[in-house]
Amino acid sequence: MLSLEHPTRILFFTGKGGVGKTSLACATAISLADAGKRVLLVSTDPASNLDEVLDVALAAEARPVPGVDGLQALNIDPEEAARAYRERVVGPYRDLLPASAITSMEEQLSGACTLEIAAFDEFSKLLGDHEATAAYDHLVFDTAPTGHTLRLLELPAAWSSFIDSNIGGTSCLGPLAGLKQQEQLYLNSRQVLGDVNATTLVLVARPDQASLQEAERTRVELATIGVKNQHLAINGVFRASDPVDEIARSKELQGQGALENIPAGLAALPRIEIPLRPWQLLGISALRGLSNGQAPQLGEDEKLLAPTLSAPDLESLVEELARSPHGVVMTMGKGGVGKTTIAARIAISLANRGLKVLLTTTDPAAHVANAVAEAPSGLTIARIDPREETKAYARIVMETAGADLDERGRALLEEDLRSPCTEEIAVFRAFAETVAKGEDQIVVVDTAPTGHTILLLDAAEAYHKEVLRKPGTSPESVKQLLPRLRDHEFTRVILVTLPEATPVHEAMGLEKDLARAGITPFAWVVNQSLAPLTVSDPVLLAKRRVEAPFLQEISQRAQRFAVEPWTAAIQTRAIAAKT
Repeated sequence: MLSLEHPTRILFFTGKGGVGKTSLACATAISLADAGKRVLLVSTDPASNLDEVLDVALAAEARPVPGVDGLQALNIDPEEAARAYRERVVGPYRDLLPASAITSMEEQLSGACTLEIAAFDEFSKLLGDHEATAAYDHLVFDTAPTGHTLRLLELPAAWSSFIDSNIGGTSCLGPLAGLKQQEQLYLNSRQVLGDVNATTLVLVARPDQASLQEAERTRVELATIGVKNQHLAINGVFRASDPVDEIARSKELQGQGALENIPAGLAALPRIEIPLRPWQLLGISALRGLSNGQAPQLGEDEKLLAPTLSAPDLESLVEELARSPHGVVMTMGKGGVGKTTIAARIAISLANRGLKVLLTTTDPAAHVANAVAEAPSGLTIARIDPREETKAYARIVMETAGADLDERGRALLEEDLRSPCTEEIAVFRAFAETVAKGEDQIVVVDTAPTGHTILLLDAAEAYHKEVLRKPGTSPESVKQLLPRLRDHEFTRVILVTLPEATPVHEAMGLEKDLARAGITPFAWVVNQSLAPLTVSDPVLLAKRRVEAPFLQEISQRAQRFAVEPWTAAIQTRAIAAKT
């Protein structure tokens, strides 16, 4: 699949959301298994869609994949991993401590950072304990979108350092002994990641500027932590076959332009290009076709051409959003669907109507400023930077909680603030403060990919309960966060998707998660659709046909929805001029 004559035992697939990591990871795993290898395919994504792509029900334990001899797969389930982690940490103390102390420990281990370290424990067992995976010739990891993946791969270094320097015996994850037991496993994981003979990291990108820039950023950051053996896979390269189809020609030129300007660091990596396939990459037959180019057989219904669609566009939603001069607009969805672009277009359009607007992001891998060519009057652009927010939060804690402590007390507090969990608290507080700014302006928030967003909302629920138990211990913005998010007149959530199976179904899952938190989406936006366009290129005609059932499904379930046509490159300056 990746032209690796002698592939390493461990293969990681990572990149910006929506570039096709899961498809390429699955296709590679299938190719290796078809070649007679014993392969374990693992998803580390909190919002994994491995089940849907492989058409098999997966769990936290490896299960055979029907139709592929030698291939097994599993999902690292953060919730299940967190339950096991809590019991491993708390269990030894159940007969030694009072019930109230046990309850306090369990509450302490109920946050989103516990989910992260628990999932990381499971990841480390696969990566750092060779005996646990001795039955396999290859491990293929399908990772979460880039920001989350970087954090995951940095954790061996972060936690090893934290364990070495911690002298107090406790952490935000409970007794340090629960981490100390895993120290050797974490060290082994670090060594395996840096071993060029053991691990290959495949940066997956699309032939577009944003995707390639994200891949370059990831390349540099992973090289910094010792992951040196990197390859580049450019997925979805399109070549027009109908010279009179202007859309096809435009799409081809866009890809060519991006590849001609590929960052120098990426250009130096071993590289393959995978053509755009005009079928859904779901099921074993379709995934094998990704490698060999043989299209799966279509049913009779699938052979029908999709009718030209007449649907509202984004401006119709902006008209309604503009009726209120304050509040929060949040774009949510799977990585790579265009949340940042849609958020920027909404913010510009609102500002051009004379409204005061703040455009910001909670995505650690996003830069909304790049989506705005020229900011109109009334638009302010910001970003919640995890590193800067963590520094600021630590400084505030030391100036307040640490002010009256003795030297040892301050040392213990500084030590606890070095925990990787501190970032979660700092980002959460910054998010609450950002939402609060919607009281006197419109705040447009480009959120992180779905799995990360769910963790953020879960944190809101957990923090809200904690605030109710201990009034006066949190800033007013934190106290009011969940009520503001639940107020449908103050917060309007826009689910952004592409007209494809995985992003649509993931958005539907997010809709259910939001409902559990008491939040109802304001609207859906189907981005980069071929349905409103007239095309004749056979590949684009086939892609357009595939969109039809998803567009119909969304139109039947969404209170409001808009369909945005595919464009070669969205220039926000042009959007502003049009408005």
